[in-house]
Amino acid sequence: MINFASVPKCYLITGYTDLRKGIDGLAAILTGKYGLNLFEEAIFLFCGRRCDRFKALYFDGEGFFLLYKRYDQGRLDWPRKTDSVEVLSPKQVDWLFDGLSIYQKQKIQPAKIGDLT
Repeated sequence: MINFASVPKCYLITGYTDLRKGIDGLAAILTGKYGLNLFEEAIFLFCGRRCDRFKALYFDGEGFFLLYKRYDQGRLDWPRKTDSVEVLSPKQVDWLFDGLSIYQKQKIQPAKIGDLT
């Protein structure tokens, strides 16, 4: 199986993608519309109109994997601006696969030693 945390790059395709497309159709979008290299060590993520499912495309050196994930409850917070590609950090990929937003609003900051009095 693919260890997504070990893949160095992850590209999220914003907006809507027709999820009826298979490997060849998604590959055509990546190369034709965005000029991305399908064969680099990267994961490419796509979401359709319904934000409860997405597809991931990955080339492992021998062939392509096409992963389809659908959540039974809830929806993803997928960026909807069109004609854009976002590069995600490994942490953002973990958040996405856990059903969380890739944009965490804020982090609780550690206490300062002088503030504990």
